[in-house]
Amino acid sequence: MSNPLTPEKLLAILKAEGVTTSEYPGWRTNRRDEATGKPFGPVHMILNHHTAGKNSRDVVARDGTPGLPAPLAHVHLAKTGVATLCSAGRANHAGLMAKNAYDSFLNEADTHPAPSKASGTLDGNDVAYGIETENLGDGKDLYPREQYDAWVRINAAFCREYGWSADSVGCHKETSVEGKPDPLGPVEGYGTRGKFTFTPAQFRADVAERLKHPASWSPPAGAPTRTVEERLSDLETRVTKLEKGA
Repeated sequence: MSNPLTPEKLLAILKAEGVTTSEYPGWRTNRRDEATGKPFGPVHMILNHHTAGKNSRDVVARDGTPGLPAPLAHVHLAKTGVATLCSAGRANHAGLMAKNAYDSFLNEADTHPAPSKASGTLDGNDVAYGIETENLGDGKDLYPREQYDAWVRINAAFCREYGWSADSVGCHKETSVEGKPDPLGPVEGYGTRGKFTFTPAQFRADVAERLKHPASWSPPAGAPTRTVEERLSDLETRVTKLEKGA
């Protein structure tokens, strides 16, 4: 059975994975279990979000939003790559999950279907760890390298501890029956990879690659690999300069 981790264990697995951590005051007992009468767990997946705002650590850990009390996640991930522990218990982050989508993560399926309300629903706050990653969610705000690297490490830490594959890593838009769009946006780069657009499939692939290595592993560094589009843009710029100089 996948029981929730103790606060001490949660902190330990993140540190072992190379995540820079911070502890929000009172996070060890900050939870929605008693207020809702619904205990957290057993847990079967990780659910990833973007905050759709900036400077949102206090909102996630303490303030909440109108009609939605904090904590709003277990971990808040800043653009600096610092992961703040916000809760070790039940958190208001997932809302209703479509059963067909949830089952695909529970069973670690190779594919994850679009969430269908007709398949039934369940309260995702019962079964999923929530990660809120700082980003405006406008499709333009950039996830810096250090933030994305920490994001991969956080998800890998949970998977490694529970013996899960990367197919236990989900995104809010993959489970929500309310049409949630998160996470989305451009990523500055990862390892030797240059700028790319966040996708759940690529994110799971990066988590899966990390799980092939010890927790102390870091992806190879070096000059980012340039995309075809970037190379073509450079070529067009050079041609334009040559034509102007002719």
